[in-house]
Amino acid sequence: MLKSNVSHFYFAVFFLFLSLIAPLAHAEEVVVYSARIEQLIKPMFDAFTKETGIKVKYTTDNEGALLARLEAEGKNTPADLLITSDVGNLWAAARASLLKPVQSNVLEANIPAHLRDPEQEWFGLSIRARTLIYNTKKVKPSELSTYEDLADPKWNKRLCLRTSKKVYNQSLVAMMIAEHGEAETEKIVKGWVANLATDPLSDDTRALEFVAAGKCDVTVVNTYYYGRLMKKDRNLPLAIFWPNQNDGGVHVNVSGAGITRHGRNTQAAIKLLEFLSSDKAQNLFADVNMEYPVNPKIAADPFVAAWGSFKQNPMNLVKAGELQTTAVKLMDRAGYQ
Repeated sequence: MLKSNVSHFYFAVFFLFLSLIAPLAHAEEVVVYSARIEQLIKPMFDAFTKETGIKVKYTTDNEGALLARLEAEGKNTPADLLITSDVGNLWAAARASLLKPVQSNVLEANIPAHLRDPEQEWFGLSIRARTLIYNTKKVKPSELSTYEDLADPKWNKRLCLRTSKKVYNQSLVAMMIAEHGEAETEKIVKGWVANLATDPLSDDTRALEFVAAGKCDVTVVNTYYYGRLMKKDRNLPLAIFWPNQNDGGVHVNVSGAGITRHGRNTQAAIKLLEFLSSDKAQNLFADVNMEYPVNPKIAADPFVAAWGSFKQNPMNLVKAGELQTTAVKLMDRAGYQ
């Protein structure tokens, strides 16, 4: 009888032990939904796990699919952290109540205010500059100045643009609306359309190829597309021009992240988010895709740094989200397809 009681005692202690460590074991894994592909995010996750012991389980898909999944899952979502590109997507996630605010001295110290949500629901992690690329055989740098100047008739049949359907151009126009107002921005966009050398193109790479081939003289793209193309062929007659250096500054956007509203392991997710903004992770996060670190203390990859320094537009990127719908309607009215 005594032996039986002792056995019951040990079983009770064992199950009590399991019940105590189960939450701890569960907390040692963070689940990420990422619109960034595996090759871009896995090195950072591996480094985080090595440093903290916290495992990272991740799912990759396009932005729209991930936002729809989070909405459908609601309180039952397994995701603790959402990573996506372009502030328009981050703003949409926050607007749909898919994210929750985070108070973190680390994030505030590492990420400039204009590159994070004023309500602290999303945080930029890498910077992509949307700038001008020109054909060095057909354009002198002295001919270039601003995004707005591309509406001048001197660029008639010389401009190539990516389609307005892509969020990158929608965010650019949204930020211009915030700066110039809707009427003036519509006038500028109509000028762009009038100067097109060809119908809007499917992607930034295609636009760069058209400029390199002399089918147009100048285009507007994210810098990492330029980097990818130049790494393949450094003899292409292409160069970067940083616009608006005497006024607003270069339009920048971010890839970034936010803590999901119904995540189960919020503290582990915050640790991961803070890690991604840290010295150890910033170069990993930015260099793989030839972007710029969001943390101003970290230098860009030498290949990227060689493109030269530039002044960023300091306006908070939340405007790109708030005015996205207005921008889409404006582009449609202006005939920008």
